Amino acid sequence: MAKQRFAAKNVTGWKATIAVSMANYIEAGSIIAAASSLTLWQAYLGIDSLGVGLLSALSANALGAAIGALIGGPLTDKFGRRIIFSYDLMVYMIGVALIAASMNFSMLLIGTIITGIAVGAGVPVSWTYIAEESPKEKRAAHVGTAQLAWSIGPMITFALAVLVAPLGLLGSRLIFLHLLIIAAVALYIRRGLPESKIWEEQQAQEKSDKAKGIVQKSALKELFSLRPNRQALFLLMGIYLFWNLTAGAMGYFMPYIYENVGGLSNMQANLLQSFLWMFTVLTTYFIFMKLGDKFSRKLIFGIGAAMGVVAWIILTFMPMTWPTLISFVVLWGSAAGIGAQAFYALWTSELFPTRYRATAQGLMYFIVRTGIAIWSFVLPTIMATLGFKVAGIVMIAFLVIHMIIGIAMAPHTRGKTLQQIEKERYGDLVTDEKSKAI
Repeated sequence: MAKQRFAAKNVTGWKATIAVSMANYIEAGSIIAAASSLTLWQAYLGIDSLGVGLLSALSANALGAAIGALIGGPLTDKFGRRIIFSYDLMVYMIGVALIAASMNFSMLLIGTIITGIAVGAGVPVSWTYIAEESPKEKRAAHVGTAQLAWSIGPMITFALAVLVAPLGLLGSRLIFLHLLIIAAVALYIRRGLPESKIWEEQQAQEKSDKAKGIVQKSALKELFSLRPNRQALFLLMGIYLFWNLTAGAMGYFMPYIYENVGGLSNMQANLLQSFLWMFTVLTTYFIFMKLGDKFSRKLIFGIGAAMGVVAWIILTFMPMTWPTLISFVVLWGSAAGIGAQAFYALWTSELFPTRYRATAQGLMYFIVRTGIAIWSFVLPTIMATLGFKVAGIVMIAFLVIHMIIGIAMAPHTRGKTLQQIEKERYGDLVTDEKSKAI
């Protein structure tokens, strides 16, 4: 009864989707809050390039989130989707509180790591829960809500960074406090969420199998031993890792690039990024959410991927003037709304069985964010020694690779239930694996 008094009630349907998606707002917001204030912290604490790379590598944008996802994915499959909602945001709130109160590099680094772990733990459960509770004919719309929140978070956070710019570092601390408050509200609402029905059905099936003496293969073994899983891993890792090696670095370092390469002020850089994320919000809502359940997903993905490549060609090879920056912002911002992250969130929830859906996501997210951590750690040094153009060429190559893989391997899952997709992809493979394990 005590829990019920401190939890929202009847959080289902679109209310549930929005409640879960709120986490994406604060998660993306924390990445951008750090990115928009990076030069301020650098000046305040005298952080060198190595320290900047360390903060980026261990942040919610990279290794911190990677570790969190590796932990959160299996816990989500073992104990349920709902229980993760109850504790993940508590950890997140501790992290952002530490960052907001930081007086030295150690506090800032510890807060960054804690926040990153909490963000990573929340990602697999969020995408999994939304997909499992969505109607088959509106799954892209519901999953797209999380992407929408992920886009609104940076847009608002960058706008806030512009508004509080006259306050200097105090303004950055206030931004982290606003994320803390929203996290508390989200925690209250999310405690009223019911458990995923599909997960509960899967648990009942596993108990029935166990009673019959059927022993299932471990999730990790099955994840790599079954051909449909290997195909899904190649597709999802291909589009998400290579896209994120560019997008992840861009998300954290773009204000830094604007200021150190383009000569913009901190306020101008943050305003430009807020403008960029506005286009991401628009294309997420009007194209991915509105059309993703009605038209070819391969076509939508391909258009977004091509726009991203063009955007980075412009930024890399043209002088960083205002026309160049505006062109980049419009193209890349629009591409992101219908790009790899939106489709990864959708496909990664569709292409794996319920039993290890979140575990698969957590493992892939770990690999992707670890890759970003390594790239983020060396990127400042590459830009300082070899120049931005070299870094830009490498990131264009990443985008081309992700585009080819996505267009070639996009699955046909639109309008199908998760159970139907699982049956079509696996047939009796999972049953056969159970039999072998007896």
